[in-house]
Amino acid sequence: MELSAALRQCLLGGKSGAGAGINLSSLSIVDGKVCWDLYIDGLVVSMDGNVLDALGAAIKAALSNTGIPKVNIASATTPDEQPEVDVSDEEFLQFDTTAVPVIVTLTKVGRHYIVDATSEEESQMSSAVSVSVNRQGLICGLTKRGGAGLDPSVIYDMISVAKHVSEQLMNKLDSEIAAAEAMEEDS
Repeated sequence: MELSAALRQCLLGGKSGAGAGINLSSLSIVDGKVCWDLYIDGLVVSMDGNVLDALGAAIKAALSNTGIPKVNIASATTPDEQPEVDVSDEEFLQFDTTAVPVIVTLTKVGRHYIVDATSEEESQMSSAVSVSVNRQGLICGLTKRGGAGLDPSVIYDMISVAKHVSEQLMNKLDSEIAAAEAMEEDS
């Protein structure tokens, strides 16, 4: 699976949007007519470790520092008309990242799972499962790669491990984001 497709699946859930870690309705300005587009670009500078997990953490950190310009809507004269919007250059709303998950990839080598496997460890894998888990412990997305099939009991075990690791990762990431915000306010 392509990296961007895996990220989309991990952060936006299925086609229906159920389980989405990023609430796309928060980008709506006028329901069904006007909305913000959210583009996320990532630059990968090293491929040692799991890129999907690193990009997921980077996206969560970037979105926590994202301001959405406040918009005032002029009432449309008819329901079919496109409403006029006035976008503020000075007032911003904080992007809500409370439901944005972290991504934890477990690489299966033999009977063991490795979190954040190196390229060398991944070369020995039979398969890998990436699980995105939000602060409430809910699964927002899941992807599998590698040729070997997995017994459902193994997948459930991997999800359990991913939930445990995600809690620790989420706490560490939130702590680092808060520290960076405090440094920014001090300067």
